[in-house]
Amino acid sequence: MGFRHPVLLIHGINDTEAVFHSMSRCLTRLGYSVHSLSLTPNNGHLGLEHLAAQVSNYVARTFAPEQHFDLVGFSMGGIVSRYYVQRLGGIAQVKRFVTIASPHQGTWLAYGSERPGCRQMRPGSAFLQDLNQDAEILKQLDFTSIWTPLDLMIVPANSSLMPVGQSVPVWVPSHAWMVSHPQSLQAVASCLQTPLQGSSSSDRPLEQSRDRQKLPLDGSRT
Repeated sequence: MGFRHPVLLIHGINDTEAVFHSMSRCLTRLGYSVHSLSLTPNNGHLGLEHLAAQVSNYVARTFAPEQHFDLVGFSMGGIVSRYYVQRLGGIAQVKRFVTIASPHQGTWLAYGSERPGCRQMRPGSAFLQDLNQDAEILKQLDFTSIWTPLDLMIVPANSSLMPVGQSVPVWVPSHAWMVSHPQSLQAVASCLQTPLQGSSSSDRPLEQSRDRQKLPLDGSRT
């Protein structure tokens, strides 16, 4: 019998872990152990590397060093998660990595603020160039970028595309709805339920799996 890894959810700018209420509820119903944390400050006042350090500290407190888990980052949280994976050793524990509407190539809306974390999300920023110059490292895990062509926060919307892994478009009409809309929730669940490429017996089977399931149409009802 297979098993499910724990799932860690990382929120975006001006959000808290509460933004994942619907997603957490749905994934829990599917048999996942769901974890999240609120990053502080959440408004871009600090560089994203400082938020990634908070993720790293949370992982160290919550999971044993040999425990694998799946990582889901929304918007800015996807970039914070990339820094954790690519620069802080997260690659050793993360098996599946899903970003949702994240500005991998930057967003023009980041020019609306001079806060350090916002400047780092501008197109062509040194921060993004650094992460993107060795994005090939993400081939070591199962990476997926879920995005909507209708995104008005990630401008242009195809900034969420990456040259590695897979890209999954969903026609969700709002950036904010990407963490609660049924299409998005189903896409996340599908990514997490897809068997790992080249999975090995080194995975630690702490969580037993149910049969692959689909989410209810409303994405939240019990």
